Amino acid sequence: MEIEAKRWGFRGKQELNAASASTVRGYLNQIIARINKDNSSSVIRLGHGDPSHFPSFKTTPAAEDAIVDALRSAKHNCYAPSAGVLPARRAIADYLNRDLPCKLSPDDVYLTSGCNQAIEVARNVLSRPGANILLPRPGFPYYESCSAYNHLEVRHYDLLPEKGWEVDLDAVETIADENTVALVIINPGNPCGNVFSYEQLHKMLISIFLLNLRLQRQQESLGFCTRYVPMRVLGSTVPVLTLGSISKRWIVPGWRLGWIVTSDPNSILKKSGVIDSIAEFFNVSSDPATFIQAAIPQILEKTKEDFFSKIISTLRKCADICYNRIEEIPSLTCPKKPEGSMSVMVKLNLSMLEDINDDMDFCLKLAEEESVVVLPGMAMGLKNWLRITFAIEPSLLQEGLGRIKGFCQRHAKKQ
Repeated sequence: MEIEAKRWGFRGKQELNAASASTVRGYLNQIIARINKDNSSSVIRLGHGDPSHFPSFKTTPAAEDAIVDALRSAKHNCYAPSAGVLPARRAIADYLNRDLPCKLSPDDVYLTSGCNQAIEVARNVLSRPGANILLPRPGFPYYESCSAYNHLEVRHYDLLPEKGWEVDLDAVETIADENTVALVIINPGNPCGNVFSYEQLHKMLISIFLLNLRLQRQQESLGFCTRYVPMRVLGSTVPVLTLGSISKRWIVPGWRLGWIVTSDPNSILKKSGVIDSIAEFFNVSSDPATFIQAAIPQILEKTKEDFFSKIISTLRKCADICYNRIEEIPSLTCPKKPEGSMSVMVKLNLSMLEDINDDMDFCLKLAEEESVVVLPGMAMGLKNWLRITFAIEPSLLQEGLGRIKGFCQRHAKKQ
């Protein structure tokens, strides 16, 4: 006899379903499901932010050796302290201190299981009834999913494509109020590919100071055209939480090692109890693998600058290919050549296309007809745009963009 589900006290959680659907993975899963399995063309993934599969983006042997050494030492099979092992925290503080006037200590560094967990920690610590957070649009959708799940109201400020994706500071001042707990800045920009200059960051700092906000930054440190400026350089006026990881710079997202760094020279975070709450949160959350933590000092010390130079050179080449090939497609517009990160936002001109309803429809049909995967702009908060990831093998990028060009030509409105 079948047992009726209503007799049990558990059931699925609808909030999780909604949060999952709005993530990058949620959108990509829908698009990948539309790929025609009878199509003999190889699948080209221009919607993923993980280039580690490609030979041109292989990590440095120095990082691999550090992991092997830590594992084989048999000294790191134990649980780690909740904030992370001290040598790793000290090494990260020293590494970040290279550009800072106010020096970090190991006590300012908390290790996380990748940058996503760092986002979760920040959301949980800052959320309270009635609180809101200011997020960029377009932006990284994981912030939205996390905030919604934690009942933290999301308010958006726009990044302005006509001004090279500068922050709309007037909008920030309009939407912030006494319940705003933080403003998030992603630098270098994901998904826009921009890198904020010192002058731009200084303008934002003045607004944040006047509005009495905390600042959260997601750090990727992959600027290749404009000099990257860490927000911590300007952190003597407002408190800054920097969320970072080794995922992008070392091309190892699967190693899941990130951090939260507190820049709080005036003890604003400490006096408000935020520092204590961060430390206490790690007592009830998971840790990155101990042997990965233990490898960090060797990874930071032994990685040669030529590894970073090679990756940045490849990214610059791919960014040029992406920008130049998009210029060949009348129905697509790229407002600014990428300066950093691994992706770029491209505007979709629907008036020039037949039988394409919106950006999601474009992506679904592209996957079905051309076996090319790109991310719809609606996933990043910008409808009828596309996010194209260019961090793949240059030859594959050329082929993928060629297929997109053919798709657009096939769907172009007849004159």
